[in-house]
Amino acid sequence: MNNIPLYKNEELSFEERAKDLVSKMTILEKVSQMTYNSAQIKRLDIPSYNWWNEALHGVARAGVATIFPQAIGMAATFDENLLYKVAEVISTEGRAKYHESQRKGDHDIYKGLTFWSPNINIFRDPRWGRGHETYGEDPYLTGRLGVAFIKGLQGNDKKYMKAAACAKHFAVHSGPEAERHSFNAIVSKKDLRETYLPAFKEAVKEAKVESVMGAYNRTNDEPCCGSKTLLNDILREEWDFKGHVTSDCWAIKDFHEHHRVTSNAVESVALAVNSGCDLNCGNMYLNVLLANKEGLVSEETIDKSVVRLMTTRMKLGMFDNPVNVPFASIPYEENDSKEHREFALKVSEKSIVLLKNENNILPINKNKINSIAVIGPNANSRGALIGNYYGTASKYVTVLEGIEQAVNPNTRVYYSEGCHLYKDKVEDLALTNDRISEAISMAERSDLVVMCLGLDATIEGEEGDVSNIYGAGDKQNLNLPGLQQELLEEVYKTGKPVILVLQSGSALAVNFADENVPAIIQAWYSGAEGGKAIASLLFGDYSPSGKLPVTFYKTTEELPDFNDYSMKNRTYRYMKDEALYPFGYGLSYTKFEYSNLIASKFELKSGETAEFKIIVKNVGKYESEETVQLYLKDVDASVIVPKYELKGIKKTTLKPGEEKQVEFKITPRQMALIDNDGKCILEPGIFEVFVGGSQPDVRSIELTGTPLQKCNFEVKGNVLALEY
Repeated sequence: MNNIPLYKNEELSFEERAKDLVSKMTILEKVSQMTYNSAQIKRLDIPSYNWWNEALHGVARAGVATIFPQAIGMAATFDENLLYKVAEVISTEGRAKYHESQRKGDHDIYKGLTFWSPNINIFRDPRWGRGHETYGEDPYLTGRLGVAFIKGLQGNDKKYMKAAACAKHFAVHSGPEAERHSFNAIVSKKDLRETYLPAFKEAVKEAKVESVMGAYNRTNDEPCCGSKTLLNDILREEWDFKGHVTSDCWAIKDFHEHHRVTSNAVESVALAVNSGCDLNCGNMYLNVLLANKEGLVSEETIDKSVVRLMTTRMKLGMFDNPVNVPFASIPYEENDSKEHREFALKVSEKSIVLLKNENNILPINKNKINSIAVIGPNANSRGALIGNYYGTASKYVTVLEGIEQAVNPNTRVYYSEGCHLYKDKVEDLALTNDRISEAISMAERSDLVVMCLGLDATIEGEEGDVSNIYGAGDKQNLNLPGLQQELLEEVYKTGKPVILVLQSGSALAVNFADENVPAIIQAWYSGAEGGKAIASLLFGDYSPSGKLPVTFYKTTEELPDFNDYSMKNRTYRYMKDEALYPFGYGLSYTKFEYSNLIASKFELKSGETAEFKIIVKNVGKYESEETVQLYLKDVDASVIVPKYELKGIKKTTLKPGEEKQVEFKITPRQMALIDNDGKCILEPGIFEVFVGGSQPDVRSIELTGTPLQKCNFEVKGNVLALEY
């Protein structure tokens, strides 16, 4: 053992080994490790490594892998345990693919173990094109699901990481996409701490996320990938983050080209490295050597970054005997296995939200229909299944295919595209609206119609990825694009019962459908076999249990300016108007009744935890899962606070007639508020607690017909300052 260099001694700590390895590198070799496509250093037995990999809802961009529903769809499950299991599957497949690639000498992009997921930005505005990559608009839900995903991805081995997760984009990032390279997100101390940072803090402190990615934009004048406030003061000093920071891709050149906070590339890389950005997705860090020669970056600072990067690679077992790394023996056959695909289908089923079901038109009795029309641009679209940042599935099932597989053999299924997703014609040489007459004919011949409308990732997504007239990926409004609204209204006029299936990654203002269409389903981008999950729901193979992780607004006009990052009048926590479909809302095929909300104490000393119990009973005819939600309202706050906030989620499955007691705990930190100076304080006073299957707004209760249980408690004592 004494003959080998310290960095190869597997008995030493990873950091000790990384420091020894870096000490043996020349400065040129060190800098060669700071870009995403890190170079081989043959004399030190360091293979080349490409840091860039994606795993938003399955291993992405590297060939065949299991495709889960898009992140926003998984958020609709409100299920931490499910997200943990999803991430476990993704990291298993990531390991299987990585080791197979290594055996073939393939060190290419998207073949590594450093996954730039999850995206835990707050979906503050429904127009943002990348919102479907997130877990929705609520800090609590985003934090819980983000932590679960990170833990599942990184594994629970005592020594090695299964894969490295990356919380992105730090911080205060949610559009506009077209301006992201130059945009300055101005945010108050209160909104920063109350809304934009909590999920990142939990990712670091609770989930021990290995990596954090900086955002493109500036936050309060500082470019995020070179922000002393974000990367040094908050992330490393306040939160004690030990992992590495990566830039978003080509974000460093924005410093001088768009943000204009530096004069040239050398100054830009100096600002980034000195602020604590260790890895450059891009090639700007090739200038770090020049920055060092000019005295702008010390070699000691470079060493810190490279040690962090090498520590991550060592945690992943990349320098150790594979026999000693538990995940290195995962066989390639684990990738895209039958079990994983079946699990992904279950996740798809749990993600779908039933928004309307007038007179219980759903589920459809397949024995009572002779014909069914499946109409719409998303009816037979694979694009509407997969969202963005996706892999390649070995099998896809569209909505049309799912329905064709589900109906009785003698049932006729008619199909028409109806219209293009966003253009005014399907065929370029045709007249406008060249598919509508066919769609009407199909509807006229059918007992009922399933309309498949919405969006896909070609029209809502990341700047540079979208390919349409809407430009940079953000939505201009919340309407159905192109001729879809006209198609819906014309098919509705046939008088046939219409079931609307919305496939999108964000809220749509479907006011006409809400008033006229008997059933509406929000299916998101539901994964490779999402069409099978949708068909199973339509025909009653399971009861829907998804809840909205975002607010569905009635109009674009009621929204604040898209560029305004204040939370005033944004999301369910601060909005003034009534929602079309509220955050936390979703129907079931059964009915749940809530009773006996009991608080352990009605008076608490400042600093004590509050405990609550409630009875949930299935009073309907279907076995179903329910998402029990607890909302907390600070009645006596000295500053403006949310009208109430989600503070607890419990999943429970109940058979008809079955009841269960569900328990919640509310910690002092959850009772605390963020004041206008960004301080976290617990004030004495009255708090209201609401527990039920939705939030306690009038619209949710009107839609569900189920009131929430409510009780109060009082915190007594002095104002208590808490750690943020």
